[in-house]
Amino acid sequence: MRHVLITAGTKGLGKKMTEELLQAGYSVSVNYRSDEQAMLARKEEWKQYADRLQFVQGDVQRKEDLVNFVEQAVVKFGRVDALLLNAGPYIFERKAVADYEDEEWHEMINGNLNAAFYLLKEIVPLMRNQQFGRIITYGFQGADHSPGWLCRAAFAASKAGLASLTKSVAIEEASNGITANMVCPGEILGDMKESSIEEARKTGDEKTPVGRSGTGEDIARTVLFLLDEKADMVTGSVIEVTGGLDVLHKHRS
Repeated sequence: MRHVLITAGTKGLGKKMTEELLQAGYSVSVNYRSDEQAMLARKEEWKQYADRLQFVQGDVQRKEDLVNFVEQAVVKFGRVDALLLNAGPYIFERKAVADYEDEEWHEMINGNLNAAFYLLKEIVPLMRNQQFGRIITYGFQGADHSPGWLCRAAFAASKAGLASLTKSVAIEEASNGITANMVCPGEILGDMKESSIEEARKTGDEKTPVGRSGTGEDIARTVLFLLDEKADMVTGSVIEVTGGLDVLHKHRS
């Protein structure tokens, strides 16, 4: 049975992704930061998968928590077949680079980029031994081209760096049966992060060329394809899942 590690897997896009992974037959280790109530709710909601599921508390900004996350996964399931970097700290207040506090900058870099480095250091050797691995990171619309993002510079810089890191790992580890790809969601807001394609089609969205909002299910379907053993020809890719918004070159606000 393939085993997946997912960061921030109890709420939002992470919740929908974990649910789809379990339904697809994977075993999953789920990281969560501090919301015990959400974790307990998911444990109850997914109790039929209890033998294939564990929750590990930890902050992705702390190296020791990330190391512990991997260690707990190996202890319980004996292997790590895939890493899904779903967590991505974000500052909602709009501010120019010069107005960031040092700790805010470090929060973005640590949570979005350094966390990937620490986890890769732990899991890539395991995947090399297995001669199989799937690494999936999350970016933002246009991240592959390192665009400027007005008043979102710290987050954008960390994700653009993560895109480059993902591609580098893809090349370095290709001969070891390991793929690495980035998925870039479009505008998936509020409840749509945990919603289904069917629900999105009922409400519609005139801003998106395909006529509906993106959903957590859209991201999950993309990730599940990349996890497949026969998806090894797709590596080092940055995949836009935006319903066509990226083609329109609409700049994020």
